[in-house]
Amino acid sequence: MILDNNAKTRPDIDYPTKWGFKLIGKNKEALLACIKETMEGKEHLCSFGNTSKTGKFHSYNASCTVETEEERNRIFKYFENHDAVEMVV
Repeated sequence: MILDNNAKTRPDIDYPTKWGFKLIGKNKEALLACIKETMEGKEHLCSFGNTSKTGKFHSYNASCTVETEEERNRIFKYFENHDAVEMVV
């Protein structure tokens, strides 16, 4: 199922579930610090993704088990509002 604004129904997600976030920003160290800060005390995986051709943007992949939709949305919002993050998907 494609998750976009055109979908007629929401997918059924059984919680707890493993969820991944891709963060894109200009400063690799600040992105990594954001992930560690957000996931503090929570078991998670984090790996470097890519650097853009120009070297201006970097990405990290972070994943963890989320217990509820509210927790998943809270983590996403924290990433989305963090100064180091240009985009989170």
